[in-house]
Amino acid sequence: MSTAILTGQPVPGSSLESDLRSLGFDVRVASDVGDAETLLATVPAGQRVAVVDSRFVGHVHALRLGLTDPRFDAAALPGAVTVQAAARQALTRALTRESSATAGGAAVAVDNLADRVTAALDADGVTPHRPELGTLVAVVPADPQACNEARQAVAAVDDEAVRLRTAVKSRDGFFTTHFISPYSRYLARWCARRGLTPNQVTTASLITALIAAGCAATGTRGGFVAAGVLLIFSFVLDCTDGQLARYSLQYSTLGAWLDATFDRAKEYAYYAGLALGAARGGDDVWALALGAMVLQTCRHVVDFSFNEANHDATANTSPTAALSDKLDSVGWTVWIRRMIVLPIGERWAMIAVLTAATTPRITFYALLIGCAFAATYTTAGRVLRSLTRKAERTDRAATALADLADSGVLAELVARAGRRPQVRPFSRSPVLIAALGAAYMLGFAWVEPFGSPLTSMAAVLYAVFAGGAVARPLKGALDWLVPPFFRAAEYSTVLVLAAKADVNGALPAAFGLVAAVAYHHYDTVYRIRGNAGAPPHWLVRAIGGHEGRTLLVTVLAALLAPTEFKVALTALAVAVAVLVLFESIRFWVTAHKTGAPAVHDEGEPA
Repeated sequence: MSTAILTGQPVPGSSLESDLRSLGFDVRVASDVGDAETLLATVPAGQRVAVVDSRFVGHVHALRLGLTDPRFDAAALPGAVTVQAAARQALTRALTRESSATAGGAAVAVDNLADRVTAALDADGVTPHRPELGTLVAVVPADPQACNEARQAVAAVDDEAVRLRTAVKSRDGFFTTHFISPYSRYLARWCARRGLTPNQVTTASLITALIAAGCAATGTRGGFVAAGVLLIFSFVLDCTDGQLARYSLQYSTLGAWLDATFDRAKEYAYYAGLALGAARGGDDVWALALGAMVLQTCRHVVDFSFNEANHDATANTSPTAALSDKLDSVGWTVWIRRMIVLPIGERWAMIAVLTAATTPRITFYALLIGCAFAATYTTAGRVLRSLTRKAERTDRAATALADLADSGVLAELVARAGRRPQVRPFSRSPVLIAALGAAYMLGFAWVEPFGSPLTSMAAVLYAVFAGGAVARPLKGALDWLVPPFFRAAEYSTVLVLAAKADVNGALPAAFGLVAAVAYHHYDTVYRIRGNAGAPPHWLVRAIGGHEGRTLLVTVLAALLAPTEFKVALTALAVAVAVLVLFESIRFWVTAHKTGAPAVHDEGEPA
C-alpha cells in the first residue's frame, strides 16, 4: 500500500482524493508542515509516499505517471512529489527543514509544500524524475478562475486515449507498428482490467511459441500452417506484454529479464521445431537451423557491444551519425531503414508466412540471406560511425566489453602475461588480434578433416590470441568488435565440427550446446544493462570461457569417434545449460525479491 499526504486548504468539489485512492494510495490530510512531518513518520519505511497539494488539478493518468512509476526512486509533477524507500531519508530531511523554517511563527497553510519539497530534493542530490506529459494536464491553479480553466483543459483531453497511445513503444518496426500495435494495445488494456500482469502475458507468449514449434515438428502441411499462425499470435502477445507494462506501469527487473530471454528462447525453439519437422520429411536442415541461430546471436552481440562501448562515451560525435539523423527526418526513409535490418516483427512475420507456404529449407535460406544482409548493413554502418567518431570511451565501457568477451582461465593467464611492459606490442590492436585468432580457428576447423589434431593445436593458439586481445582495456574505436569475433569463432567451430562428424544427432547436439552458451551470453548482456554486473567469475570459469569451450570441443573431436563425439556434445550441452540456468534463475529471482530497481528497456527492435 502507498500513502499520499494531502497538504494545503481543501478544495470543494475536487476529485483528487478519489483519484489518488483509485491509484492505490491511502490518503491522509495534513493541516500544516509539522502535521505532514508527523504523518510521514507513521508510514512504514519500505512504502512509497507522496506529498500532494490539495489544489492540484490534472488527469488521473498524469498522477499515475508522476506518482506510481516503479523505475524511479523519486518523481515529481507540479504540486506533487513521491519517493520510494531509497529516497525516503531525503524526503524526511526536506520536510524537517520546512518544519524548522515555520517553527515559532504563526500557523500557515501548507501551500506549495510539494513544490518546495521537490526543490529541496534537487538541492539534496536526489533529482526527481519528471515525466513527459504531452497533452495531459497537471497544474496547481492560483485562483478560482485558473482552477476553472484547468478543469476545462482536463475535460478537453481524453486521458484514456493518451494512455492507450503511449502504451505503444515509441520506436518500433514497420510490421509491428502498422499490423500489430493498432489492436494489441486494446488487448493490453483488456489484460490490465482483468488483473493480468506483464509476466503472465510473457509466459503465455512463450507457451504459444513452444506449441508453434511443436506443430512445426510434426512435419505436415497442416502442422506448418498452424505453426505459422501460432507464431504470429505469440508475437502479438509479445507486443502486448510490453504495452501492458507501459499501460499499467508494471515494470520490474524480473519482467525485463523474462521478456528478453523468452524472445530468444521462442525463436530458437522454433528453429529446432522446423528442423525436426524437416527431418520427418527426409530433409536434414539442422546445419541451416544452427547457422541461423549463430548468425542471429552474433548479430545481437554486435548490437550489444556497440551500444555498451558508446553508452557513456564523451565527445561522442560523428558525421555519419549526423547523416543518419538527417535521413530520419525524411519520413519514408525511417521505415525503409527499420525494415532492412529485419527486426523481430518483420523477421517473425517472414518466418511464419514461409513456414505456412513453403518448406523449412526455403524458410531457413530466406532467414539466413535476410539476416546476413541486415548484419552486414548494421555492422558496416557502426564501423563507419566508429571510425569517424571522436569519442573518449570510459572505464565502464571497457569493463562491459571485457565481461562480454567471456574470457576463461586460459585467456586470463595469457592476458596477465600480456600486460607486462616488454610484451606491450602484443596487444596494441585488440580487434586485429581477435579477428586473426577467430580467422585462424575457423580456417583450421573448415579445412582440416574431422578429428585432426591440427584443429586442437589451432584452438590452443586461438586461446593465446583471445588472451592477447583482452590484455589491455578495450577502449579503441573498433574494440567493440572483439566480443562478436569471439562469438563467431566459438559457435561456428562447434557447427563445423558437428557437420563434419556426419552422424545422426551430432548437429542437434551442437544446436543444444550453442543454445546453452548463447543463453549465458544473453544473460551477461541483460545483467550489464540492468547495472547488475557480469555473471560471477566462478560460473565463467566453470563453463570454461569461450576459448576453453572451443579447445575442449576440438579435443573431443580429436579423441573420440563421431558417435562418441555426439554423446560428448550432448553431455557438455546439458552440463552448461544446468549451470547457467541455475545461476541465472537464482540471480534474477533474488534480485526481484530483494527489491532491485525496476527496469524497462525500450532498446532497439530485436
